[in-house]
Amino acid sequence: MEVPNLGHNLTSPMSPCEGMIKNLSLDAIQLCEREGNKSQDSGIVEMEELPVPQNIKISNITCDSFKICWDMEPRVKERITHYFIDLNKKENKNSNKFKHKDVPTKLVAKAVPLPMTVRGHWFLSPRTEYTVAVQTASKQSDGDYAVSEWSEIIDFTTADYSTVHLTQLLEKAKVIAGRMLRFSVFYRNQNKEYFDQAREVHGNHMLPAVKDNSGSHGSPISGKLKGLYFSCNTEFNTGKPPQDSPYGRTRFEIQAEALFNPKTNLYFGDFYCMYTAYHYVILVLAPQGSPGDDFCKARLQALDVTNNHFLTCTVDEEAGDGALVFRHAQDVILEVIYTEPVDLALGTVAEISGHQLMSLSTVNAKKDPSCKTCNISVGR
Repeated sequence: MEVPNLGHNLTSPMSPCEGMIKNLSLDAIQLCEREGNKSQDSGIVEMEELPVPQNIKISNITCDSFKICWDMEPRVKERITHYFIDLNKKENKNSNKFKHKDVPTKLVAKAVPLPMTVRGHWFLSPRTEYTVAVQTASKQSDGDYAVSEWSEIIDFTTADYSTVHLTQLLEKAKVIAGRMLRFSVFYRNQNKEYFDQAREVHGNHMLPAVKDNSGSHGSPISGKLKGLYFSCNTEFNTGKPPQDSPYGRTRFEIQAEALFNPKTNLYFGDFYCMYTAYHYVILVLAPQGSPGDDFCKARLQALDVTNNHFLTCTVDEEAGDGALVFRHAQDVILEVIYTEPVDLALGTVAEISGHQLMSLSTVNAKKDPSCKTCNISVGR
């Protein structure tokens, strides 16, 4: 049985299980506070004979749903008419404890064979810790409920976006990508000390680091994928990389072909904004057969390197010499993650003439949850 989305619009079309759940506006939502093990609702009568759910199991967890089941005593099954499910975000020291009073955390579902699926972005966000507890209930002739005590409290964490959700983000990003412009180099800005350490400590190599938590909250690469951030966007009036950067005034430049060629796989990683008009697309470049490539194959949407809306590598047929031509999307800012170490000897390191614009940094940047351009319906 599936508990459908419970939001402001409680009159929207029902799921196929509407015969099991109805009257959502009156019977399907009860606002009550759990205190100790017993419900304190004025309209609920305690009845010790109703069994307390035991041995609760959570399974099939996605970014916006989960299945729940528990042990039931056969002798009292016929007396149970409803389940009360108390679902809450797990609090931590840094969380915002303010909660709107009109946001329901209690689901009331008709009693059906277990397990049942709880689904709805009204309640669930990806990569988020939740607690859940359950009561069994019996609806009385006067409309009130007799209930059991609350079960033990179970913790679980929702999953990352699946490839289905990333495909939804990809389709949104395509809409605003804009025309393709030619470029010739990838570049990476850091402070001078970063490059000194690469030379002196890491054998002249820049080493991949774990991606930060910038972008969509459900991104499957945040905190997991190792790589090096590169940029490739160019100024519209010069066709060259900009001279300003939020990440440092020392820049490493490398010919595009060294990182992006027919032996490289390209993946779509994320699409987001930071409360500004600018939108960012994260792409992953992974040499075929590399550990980074294996990671991405299982989690991300692969793109055709010769034909996509964001970053392409094609053979220059007019030149006839097999030279490669590279293009990037004009109307989004590309953040390109390369999954392998890069030798500084393959490029050049020099100081840029512009400024270090710290306000434009995307390090651990939080996505704007209200933007209709770059959000999908399964959470932020």
